[in-house]
Amino acid sequence: MTAESTEDQHSAGALRADSVRTARRVRASELGGRAWLNTGGKELDLAALRGKIVLLDFWTFCCINCLHVLDELRPLEEKYSDVLVTVGVHSPKFEHEADPVALAAAVERYEIHHPVLDDPELLTWQAYTARAWPTLVVVDPEGYIVAHLSGEGHGGGLGVLVEELVAEHEAKGTLHRGDGPYVAPEPTAGTLRFPGQAVPLPNGNYLVADTGHHRLVELRPDLTTVERVIGSGTKGHLDGQAEVAQFNEPQGIAVLPASVAWQTGYEAIVADTVNHRLRGVTLSSGYVQTLAGNGIQRLLDAGPARVDGDGAGTWAKAGKDDAGAPASAAAGSPSDGSGAPHDVYAGDAEDIGYLGHGTGVSLSSPWDVVWSEKLGKAVVAMAGTHQIFTFDPLTNEVAILAGSGLEGLLDGSGPQSWFAQPSGLAVDPSGDLWVADSETSALRRLRLGASGRNGDVVVETAVGKGLFDFGFRDGDSDTARLQHPLGVTVLPDGSVAIADTYNGAVRRYEPATGAVSTLARGLAEPADVVVVVPEEGEPLLLVTETNRHELVLVPLPKEAQQVDEGERQTQRPRTAVASGPLDLKVRFAAPTGQKLDDRWGDPTQLKVSATPPELLLGGTGTSQGLARTLELNPEIAEGVLHITARAAACDGAPGEEIPDHAACHLYQQDWGIPVVLQDGADSALTLDLRGMD
Repeated sequence: MTAESTEDQHSAGALRADSVRTARRVRASELGGRAWLNTGGKELDLAALRGKIVLLDFWTFCCINCLHVLDELRPLEEKYSDVLVTVGVHSPKFEHEADPVALAAAVERYEIHHPVLDDPELLTWQAYTARAWPTLVVVDPEGYIVAHLSGEGHGGGLGVLVEELVAEHEAKGTLHRGDGPYVAPEPTAGTLRFPGQAVPLPNGNYLVADTGHHRLVELRPDLTTVERVIGSGTKGHLDGQAEVAQFNEPQGIAVLPASVAWQTGYEAIVADTVNHRLRGVTLSSGYVQTLAGNGIQRLLDAGPARVDGDGAGTWAKAGKDDAGAPASAAAGSPSDGSGAPHDVYAGDAEDIGYLGHGTGVSLSSPWDVVWSEKLGKAVVAMAGTHQIFTFDPLTNEVAILAGSGLEGLLDGSGPQSWFAQPSGLAVDPSGDLWVADSETSALRRLRLGASGRNGDVVVETAVGKGLFDFGFRDGDSDTARLQHPLGVTVLPDGSVAIADTYNGAVRRYEPATGAVSTLARGLAEPADVVVVVPEEGEPLLLVTETNRHELVLVPLPKEAQQVDEGERQTQRPRTAVASGPLDLKVRFAAPTGQKLDDRWGDPTQLKVSATPPELLLGGTGTSQGLARTLELNPEIAEGVLHITARAAACDGAPGEEIPDHAACHLYQQDWGIPVVLQDGADSALTLDLRGMD
């Protein structure tokens, strides 16, 4: 059922905490797709799952938020293994993700221990009206839908819901305990397993992020002989000597200049991605230590979540580079200690600029690290929050260099720019930064100002169009297309090489002319590329070929290829709507044991825009509340509505005050809704952040 919150009537889209479950029984649709994985070759249907609580996870393997949800669900799957069956419904965004071989590799790489339905035609996606990655649907043991959730951060609430369903269906006699249908596939063997990156070392060897083995491997120049291993190979987090240290899917590595390393006592910084930490490695001994990150995934809710009306965060006024108030007294927040709220809701003064020190800061899936001489800091691609961070190894200060935290493609100043899962970093001779912005299939450039301070940066797009635009096309940068690039490096001539991961290629961008070309093809998900200069001979490209579990040397061709296989857009079902007023509502129900945090006003927010912008005559921008009336232009036949919803809830009982030190949680989801305008179509659009009709 749908209802306004009795605790927060001004938030029209918010539901009561107990209304996530519906009184109207909705039968779950059958599961349809191309094939099943992790079932030993057996096909599943809802009848075979009757008597179990079924959690459908609509995901796609490019999506960092989907990967976060996989990790959120692991404790639930372990705790409720005899009553809960998770089914991953793989609903691809990119063309490459529809390749069954690529999907099987991803299921193995991410250690998914539940059945996966390969649904390249989005049959089950449409049957369950999924609109975003990730989406979660809970089906009870009798085959009825009981909850529909979007985004991440739902683990705690799902645990409460599972307990309720277990009690209810044990009492009814409809719950069947026992093993689920998961069958483990044969593991891949080899020295490396899904490596993420390799960097040259001063001794001529290469340090490899052996991501799938949760360790680092030092290889000799022949790329096959192992010099040594750093990390036990057991997934986890543990500091110590090389043979006992633990990582969790490390991805990126930066080797520090000798002038910095002698002061820090370690020579390499590792992006320990799934641990949400930066690790330091002393190469002489192999000792591993934690430098930054407390292991808690950052969800943009480290402090009061606030942004201005343009969707930009407010730069913190304090930090080592700036005199002034401490970080908590950031721009846009009170500095008189009154505890009054920020002016507007939803991004966060402490999420832009200076954040804190070392292990006192939460990070989110750091993917790559590079040293910036101009900044005098390590720069971190923080894929999980769609931002670019910095880390000062001499002071342990963590700050944000660019990115509002909103997902998309938007250029401009550091705090106003948008990224989408930035994954690869490189520095050019001028000191500017290049970013492989994977989810927008884009190459971005960060021009650093003369001050060398965080915030003195302008973001530009060199190649790429948007979240749902990709392809394999060379030529002018305005029309060239990439497909989910993960790595980037600067070539000796100043051009930029891109690991165009889902196209299986290495591409080149020439800043002077804006031309894009292809240097190599036929690679298996190349995740990174670096330049290697032999003592004799021409420079080579060292490519991390992730899905072949190896490193390969590729010559730089004298003449690059020109490829044009076209451009594409992610094909999602279009929603028919009428022109004129469109009533938009996002439903949200706080989990049992939480309540909306309305201590400083409405704790919910909508941000709305459109492609093309002319699609919307009214209702754009950022404002409080989860309901809004949009005005659709009758002169525009179709387009995409971009909607971001956020809601803040804290631990507390309905009808009671939220305790002073209650844990608080930010729920967020970004939707890109393709719409087509038709006479007589619906004049309302309802989305679920955490709710059920």
